[in-house]
Amino acid sequence: MAGFYAGYHDISDRRRVEALSSALYRVAEKSSSAHDLQQFFAAVHGIVDELMYARNFYIALYDPSTELLSFPYFVDEHDAAPSPKKLGPGLTDYILRTGEPLLATPEVLRAMEDRGEVSRNGSQSLDWMGVPLKVGNHTFGALAVQTYSKNIRYGERDKEILIFVARQLASAIEIKRNEQALRRSEARYRSLVQSSVYGIYRSSLEGRFLDVNPALISMLGYGSAEDVLLLDPEKDVFAHAEEHKRLIEEFRSTGRLDGMEVKWKRKDGGAITVRISGRAVSSADEPADVLEAIAEDVTDRRVLEDQFRQAQKMEAVGRLAGGVAHDFNNLLMVISGYAEVILAKLDLTHPLHEKGRAIQQAADRATTLTRQLLAFSRKQLLELKVVDVNTIVEDMERLLRPLIGENIDLAARLAPDAGHTRADAGQLEQVLMNLVVNAKDAMPSGGSLTIRTQKVAVDETHRGGQTFIRPGNYVLLSVSDTGMGMDKETQSRIFEPFFTTKEKGKGTGLGLSTVYGIVKQTGGYVMVQSEEGRGTTFHIYLPQVEAAAETNAAPIAHTAVGGTETVLLVEDEESVRQLVRETLAAKGYQVVEAENGEAGLAAAEKLEGRIDLVITDVVMPGMGGRELVKQLSQTRPETKVLYLSGYTEDAIVSEGTIESGAAFLQKPFTLQSLSRKVREVLG
Repeated sequence: MAGFYAGYHDISDRRRVEALSSALYRVAEKSSSAHDLQQFFAAVHGIVDELMYARNFYIALYDPSTELLSFPYFVDEHDAAPSPKKLGPGLTDYILRTGEPLLATPEVLRAMEDRGEVSRNGSQSLDWMGVPLKVGNHTFGALAVQTYSKNIRYGERDKEILIFVARQLASAIEIKRNEQALRRSEARYRSLVQSSVYGIYRSSLEGRFLDVNPALISMLGYGSAEDVLLLDPEKDVFAHAEEHKRLIEEFRSTGRLDGMEVKWKRKDGGAITVRISGRAVSSADEPADVLEAIAEDVTDRRVLEDQFRQAQKMEAVGRLAGGVAHDFNNLLMVISGYAEVILAKLDLTHPLHEKGRAIQQAADRATTLTRQLLAFSRKQLLELKVVDVNTIVEDMERLLRPLIGENIDLAARLAPDAGHTRADAGQLEQVLMNLVVNAKDAMPSGGSLTIRTQKVAVDETHRGGQTFIRPGNYVLLSVSDTGMGMDKETQSRIFEPFFTTKEKGKGTGLGLSTVYGIVKQTGGYVMVQSEEGRGTTFHIYLPQVEAAAETNAAPIAHTAVGGTETVLLVEDEESVRQLVRETLAAKGYQVVEAENGEAGLAAAEKLEGRIDLVITDVVMPGMGGRELVKQLSQTRPETKVLYLSGYTEDAIVSEGTIESGAAFLQKPFTLQSLSRKVREVLG
């Protein structure tokens, strides 16, 4: 499996890391764990069915000794499994004869029948797709799927996926056959499976190679078995001599090895991770016990597992960051709100005025921190509009030049046809600002900073570093510098919150994590290319849209005036509820308060008069804000609504975007903004 998988890994753009690579990995696992071929075929069927429509699926194998084509696994909604038969003019037989994959649409099938190449067998399907099972140039079977529905059609992409699975399946079947042959064989050299995709070898108790197979030779990067047999494993093969000693000690003490992982060195100096399993064997013609072992190259598998763990870690940190920001926003709401109340009552000359200002400024800085955490956790409130990326860069360029200093040359190379994307313009400006500041810090002695935009089309063959990119059209925004660059270890952690390489007090470690969160929440992708001493480039892929860019209407200024309307205030955090109630009451509003959705409905039922406005938190214990509004609107459809939340991933928000027509105020907010928003909603 490792040889094939590495081949696929080299040519893949990682687009299928989340689907196809995982499926191939599971096929390999099933090939090792399944007790028999029938169980393995059923597992493969289930895996293929996750990748494409495969309700009708079968595997056909040809036995040259009997010249019969059999169907050991056959699932079809119309036909039963055919009996073993001689090769004929059928579609499966065509695959075996040609060794080539075939997607037989109705048009293709009619043309082939007209040429006399095939004839139909069984129920007539709409699309029939088959691929060969082969090792090297030898075709020994076929894997096929078919559909009878006009609503389900196969395409070239499906055929490509089936080809990959068939290669893996063919290798797995070959291994199974070889394993069965091994159990039957008593001959010494039959234990070395020449066609195995795993490395297999025999060695002495001292570790010297006695026999090796081609896969092992290829794994180590040598050209012949003789080259490998001359090696001293401890010095020439094992990357760490202590691992070789540990392997020999384990073998001497137990007589077997079970999945021991070690690092090997290839001829070119590259390191690979190998999992070795084996046992001691002895025979009359052997001078001493020897070790027969299988060496599986799991390097790519470990890379995938590390990337999966990294993704899990980022998700876990994101959830933690979002939860902390949510709870902290409620606290900040009270701190900043009462600081605002105190400052409003203190004269500028009062000795406590400056202390009150200090409290308010600290609360403002904490608010910025929580919003950065929300950005990283992809729970920040975004106002998505169609924007022209070039326009945003041009507007920001005027602000960035004085920021970076005179010793850094800033160049903007913008493609006229870069296009538009749907994003929050302010957040996109924040992304650009953070990347430019990061580049500036990487060039303390000066250098060059280049911002580029261009239109790119990503297809299934595109390789975006180690990042999966969905095929489609994108606006590519790149920020490059000629700074000090980064090593691989640093690159693997740069998007983690609070990770920084700067001196203490010089950075929060939230700049790039904010970039990561904003870009991900916008539906884009961010990746980095860097080498130590050779600078860094950040690439941001933003989904392109064809719609025209929207213009921002000038905001209408609302003075913080009050009113006499009746307001139902529903908020589970008592301190926040008290602050909002006092603020609205001071403005003249009649405030009825409740601590949750159920209490809010009860209060509304008791109130005989009109309720002009409901101000409600979105997420509360028991009934949430949206359910409260839904039930209240049945009896009071005229009541207007203003939602509050310190955590924007709630029922009112869909992927961070406010639903059309919903008034929303994100915590923490100032009391002035609360008063203006209430007046604005009431009209």
